[in-house]
Amino acid sequence: MKLTGQSFFQAITFGAALFASSQVSVAQDAPSAPMVSIAVAHTEGLVLEATFIGRGKAIDKVDIVARVSGFLQDLLVKNGADVKKGEVLFKIEPATYAANLAARKADKASAVAQLKLAQIELDRKSELLRRESGTVADRDIAQANFQVAEANIEIADATIQLAELDLSYTSVAAPFDGRIGRANPSVGELVGPTTAPLVTLIRTAPIYVEFSLTEKQLVNFLQVHDASLENLANGSKALDVFVSLPNGTQLEEVGHIVFADNRIDPETGTVSLDVEFPNDNGLIFDGSFVSLRIEDNAPTDALLIPQAAVQRDQRGDFVLVVGAEQTVEQRYVTLGRQDGVSVVVDDGLVEGEAVIIEGLQRVRPGVEVNAILAGSATSAEGN
Repeated sequence: MKLTGQSFFQAITFGAALFASSQVSVAQDAPSAPMVSIAVAHTEGLVLEATFIGRGKAIDKVDIVARVSGFLQDLLVKNGADVKKGEVLFKIEPATYAANLAARKADKASAVAQLKLAQIELDRKSELLRRESGTVADRDIAQANFQVAEANIEIADATIQLAELDLSYTSVAAPFDGRIGRANPSVGELVGPTTAPLVTLIRTAPIYVEFSLTEKQLVNFLQVHDASLENLANGSKALDVFVSLPNGTQLEEVGHIVFADNRIDPETGTVSLDVEFPNDNGLIFDGSFVSLRIEDNAPTDALLIPQAAVQRDQRGDFVLVVGAEQTVEQRYVTLGRQDGVSVVVDDGLVEGEAVIIEGLQRVRPGVEVNAILAGSATSAEGN
């Protein structure tokens, strides 16, 4: 993690001054008091982070189903292959649909001929009526027959379009770039709209990683970042998100929150969020579990002490604090994340307080000690 602000050495120097101002002296005149090394709780600017478990989720995922019935003639790609949008994956036997299209075109040719006859008849009846040799009824019947013939042309055009669609559906193509799974049917098998999907196609890049926050985590998350769900997702306060694979490898690519649900799931008490990653190398898989790390956009002041000062019992984490009278006090603390040899203290200490990092085995709460400021923040020997 990146540390900003004063260095640890400067913090120790600053802490030493505070320690001296609080009149915690270097006890050289009390040989009976055990000697311990101390470090001072100090504040530094840290780029804080939070870690969550997420699961890969394809942005696009579809079961490809045959739209017409027929025997599977060809399987044109290998199982598990990467495919491009429009690439033909399966071929259904087209002969029946080609014949149907030819028949529909013949129907249109017949309808065109009928339209010509209807036009001739209408022209003849109209001329007879003009010469007063025909009747209005005959002309009206011819007019109606002509309109029927025109409608039959439109019907023929529509049936040709349907037949052309059915014929086109015998070639099953990929609707988007992605990777197919295992094909379900074998060549020669009867497939159709009511049979099992031919194959599943998944878009591999980019990809989402879905994770959840509890109601408490969500509120804390928004308060810490002074943000709403809307501007955390592709808004003015969008955060950088990093992903670690199951083998511990951290990818270099950076993701961003692109979706946050608008409600808390009443069954789980969580809200779902999606992070989008480019996934250029295809190492995040649909359904895989990964670790997400979200970093703040700017450093936040955090109280740090050496990890060597922390002990633990049944109640939790605690440190031994040296007070103004050089007596030891046991103090339970709430810890945040670890940063190198230091750890963040969220509660239980204030800046400038001294904690024992060496000689812990020689002291207990309430005893007077001979405290000296440690020269480094490394863990004590025999701690």
